[in-house]
Amino acid sequence: MNATQQLVFGAAEWLEFFFHFLSLSLLAVGGGIATIPDMHRFLVDNNAWLTEAQFNASIAIAQAAPGPNVLFIALLGWNVGLNAGGYLSGLWGIFLAMTGMLIPSTLLTYNAAQWGQRNRELRSVRAFKQGMAPIVVGLIMSTSLILATASGRSLDHWPLWLMSAVTALICWRTKLHILWLLTAGALIGWFGWV
Repeated sequence: MNATQQLVFGAAEWLEFFFHFLSLSLLAVGGGIATIPDMHRFLVDNNAWLTEAQFNASIAIAQAAPGPNVLFIALLGWNVGLNAGGYLSGLWGIFLAMTGMLIPSTLLTYNAAQWGQRNRELRSVRAFKQGMAPIVVGLIMSTSLILATASGRSLDHWPLWLMSAVTALICWRTKLHILWLLTAGALIGWFGWV
């Protein structure tokens, strides 16, 4: 899909869009950001409902904006809706994406938290919590890989990976506010150093 081409969306496409976000909601164990690889596959690769640039811009804008991390889902819905017919479709896309993403995970989280709190001393509950950590880390790493390679840089571009590793180390070992690191990354990118 190019930037000027408009999509033709009927009820079937909107239902497919909604049900995909509904299913992704249950995968969002590490937060909505962990579902980016599958969103990319579905919205850009398989259906071409968004361009690569629209997908990346939606995530970048939402991450730079103050507020909840889940804003990128609303922007993805907005951009799909704009591509499918304009502002009203954009609002419909926001509604479907956010509703699909929030309802199942909210209900599951609420019920699982209550059950987990009641049964927190059980060995199986403690094992489940510990077992989920590597899954969340893996999903977030795959998100990083997609966003890094979408910038047009290959995996052998060592300055980008060095900057990522240094940033992760600084976040882990210091109390430096993330906005300073975002500012530094923006300046490094602006000067073309990575």
